[in-house]
Amino acid sequence: MMKEFKQFLLRGNVVDLAVGVVIGAAFGTIVTSLVTDILTPLIGAIAKVPNFDGLVFTINDSIFKYGHFLNALISFLLVAGAVFFFVVKPVNVLISRSRNEPPADPTTKKCSQCLSEIPIEAKRCSHCTELV
Repeated sequence: MMKEFKQFLLRGNVVDLAVGVVIGAAFGTIVTSLVTDILTPLIGAIAKVPNFDGLVFTINDSIFKYGHFLNALISFLLVAGAVFFFVVKPVNVLISRSRNEPPADPTTKKCSQCLSEIPIEAKRCSHCTELV
């Protein structure tokens, strides 16, 4: 039973998932810091309102804190934009560059008679003995 458990833990998917979770958590703090420490103050400087939490209205003694909602919405949009422009876009560029590499030179060719694959340097087909 311990042997099976050890195999389960050392299986590639479990280790990959654990590494992904740890890296994701660390990356989450970086993105949060980018949004709260750089992007939000920048928007606050432009809009001249650094925090919208104070925006409320009251109807029949019920307080609607729409400023808190605006802060959450702006934070979400900033996080989504930061992830898109600083992670997704660069990764897509890297992937597209790797796909544009020229294909490797072929090592085989088809015989004109039997259509079997033969080495590119062969002078005679090993299957039908036809000269190629």
